[in-house]
Amino acid sequence: MFSILVPTWNNLEYLQLCVAGIRKHTSVPYEILVHVNEGADGTREWLQSQGIRHTYSERNLGVCMSLNELAMHATQPWIAYLNDDMYCCPGWDTAFLRAITQAPTDLALYSSRLIEPFPSKVPFIDCFDAGRTPPDFDEQALLKAVTSLPSADVDGEGSQPTVVSRLWWHRLGGYGIEYSPGMSSDDDFLLKMWAVGCRRFRVVGDSHVYHFSQRSTGRIRKNKGGHTLLLKWGLTSKHFRAERMRFLAEGAGTGILKPSLANRLRRAWLGASSRYPLHDTDRFAQSLSSTREGDD
Repeated sequence: MFSILVPTWNNLEYLQLCVAGIRKHTSVPYEILVHVNEGADGTREWLQSQGIRHTYSERNLGVCMSLNELAMHATQPWIAYLNDDMYCCPGWDTAFLRAITQAPTDLALYSSRLIEPFPSKVPFIDCFDAGRTPPDFDEQALLKAVTSLPSADVDGEGSQPTVVSRLWWHRLGGYGIEYSPGMSSDDDFLLKMWAVGCRRFRVVGDSHVYHFSQRSTGRIRKNKGGHTLLLKWGLTSKHFRAERMRFLAEGAGTGILKPSLANRLRRAWLGASSRYPLHDTDRFAQSLSSTREGDD
């Protein structure tokens, strides 16, 4: 049912906890595929000992190339992309299964309600501190808290974990490498889904996943993905969200996303005065290296 794709970058303690959560709380058929960036902390050796299929690169490829590499090896009809610092709660997968089977189309994108140890302004991220590192993670406290956390679906939104049809992932070319190492790549994928007619973006309220938050993104030199998004689509992430929510609220089956005047002016300024996206792509080119599938 699910090919669970997990990119990791020298984050073995978190990855071990992530895999433990998947194995303990997933009841539908699944496979785990991990891309190891560098693996200087013994990640590859641990994956081999666990019999988990994986791919490997000597340098950090970033999330876009890592996911695209893993997706080539996926065998299940649905892809579930998890960060390595996430822990799946009971029923996370069956909630997705219900949403998928009840939908009239496979052109859809689903996400979980996240639980983070820090307060967030995002409406579908709930705050509960079950630990901020694996050694102080309190699973029992988390599982008890989940029963009293919100479980309402939120339409018109997308986040991680991301669940999407494997066929649609490949049809759309996965995550764009122009966003490497990854900032705004998820917004770009949402826009590609919208462009081919997807109008079913749903945070599935009964799917809860704990997120330690920013264990990898806090260590990288971030690309200016918002610039790339604006140059490519003529929209900022904020404007796309507002337009998407407006169309969905109006029940419009189709709709052309129209950039605002401010978006158009800013896009023209960026195009004339900056080197994006080639600037970020060139800077990240040193991370491009061959990949190979790890031992089963």
